[in-house]
Amino acid sequence: MGTPNFANRTLYHGDNLVFLRGMNSETVRLIATDPPFNKGRDFHATPDSLAAGAKFEDRWRWHEDVHPEWVDAIQDDWPAVWQVIEAAKIAAGEDMAAFLCWLGVRLLEMHRILRDDGSLYLHIDHTAAAYAKTLLDAIFGRKNFRNEIVWGYTGPGNVTRWFPRKHDTLLFYAKSEATTFNRDAVRVPYKAESFTMGGGGSLARRNRQEGDHTTGRDDYLERGKVIEDYWTDIPSLSVSSERVGYPTQKPLALYERIIKASSNEGDFVLDPFCGCATTPVAAENLKRQWVGIDTWDKAHETVLQRLTSVGLGERPIRVADVGYSTAPPVRSDDGDTAAPVLKTKKKRSKEPPGPKLTRAEMIAILIEENGLVCAGCDREFDDPLYLELDHNTPRSDGGLNHISNRLLLCGPCNRIKSNRLTLSGLRAENAKRGRLMAAPRR
Repeated sequence: MGTPNFANRTLYHGDNLVFLRGMNSETVRLIATDPPFNKGRDFHATPDSLAAGAKFEDRWRWHEDVHPEWVDAIQDDWPAVWQVIEAAKIAAGEDMAAFLCWLGVRLLEMHRILRDDGSLYLHIDHTAAAYAKTLLDAIFGRKNFRNEIVWGYTGPGNVTRWFPRKHDTLLFYAKSEATTFNRDAVRVPYKAESFTMGGGGSLARRNRQEGDHTTGRDDYLERGKVIEDYWTDIPSLSVSSERVGYPTQKPLALYERIIKASSNEGDFVLDPFCGCATTPVAAENLKRQWVGIDTWDKAHETVLQRLTSVGLGERPIRVADVGYSTAPPVRSDDGDTAAPVLKTKKKRSKEPPGPKLTRAEMIAILIEENGLVCAGCDREFDDPLYLELDHNTPRSDGGLNHISNRLLLCGPCNRIKSNRLTLSGLRAENAKRGRLMAAPRR
């Protein structure tokens, strides 16, 4: 577990990627967040509300919203994530791919920040839920998927060509098998009529499943059951005294359930898209520490106003109790960027000093030095599109991103090499398969 380099009750103002990259690794027990959904429209707060002026654009364009640095980093270090983005570009278009690239670089940092016993709950809807789940499988590993929680709600819906879409999805992922889950904290009442007493009855079966052979009917009913992965007991905020006018505000009860389930008192809870402060308020209510990040100018004011009803002991929360910063925290750990799912076998050396080359610049230099030749099989090509940039020593074995550890491979060689072989290992494998060209290498 890492040492936090941030304080409790801190709100950071700005692009969350900058702040996430500044947070020490393995320091947060729970991340519960409600990012944009790629709805393809703009959202505005209710006029004359506490959140008046809040707005954000939930539409994405590849050439405007995706930084080349993100693409380079993902292609170099997280090929599975890049494959998800490429597949989304083919299946759903460049706007979905741009959204996943934007979200993916942030999720990679969240994965790094989570403790080994930590969890992520990503709030999403039908627009991108399937793609977001595949993205999370690539980052957290499919085996660490825990639940696809359906939050169902009612409300008016004037649709004629499909069923009214009245649910959101909470994708729950663990960092590892050691994740925290407080099942007794998320029990709800049983319906009394659902039980039968006597041999083999439903109560007896449930007692055996829970390892309890002595609990009587009344006690068992009072204890309740762990709620299933569909939640219909928490209404939306269409009409509620909680509403502050923020366009995508969610109920406190929803995030209190998440926090109860996957954290303990005193743990750090992080929301990188904290908006109108639902997660910080829920965390404060439940005696957790919290950090929030948002780009909205009035987020700090809204956090304070919503927290005044919580209080600290016998006194209300004051301005001095909530930190506010536009500068990211400074890493005090080893400073590694987001690590892939499979950790390296040894710690990487630092990149040599000098300007950092982009992937395109490296490709141009290698072509100038070696021509359009695959380093793995010696085949020569007439178009650079047939050559792919790869590492000599794989990143999974501690290889650097520096050009001194780069080479150009054709597609078949790149697939054989994968993330397991060095160049010498690839050439030895190609020799066994008879894939090496007879002509000497240049």
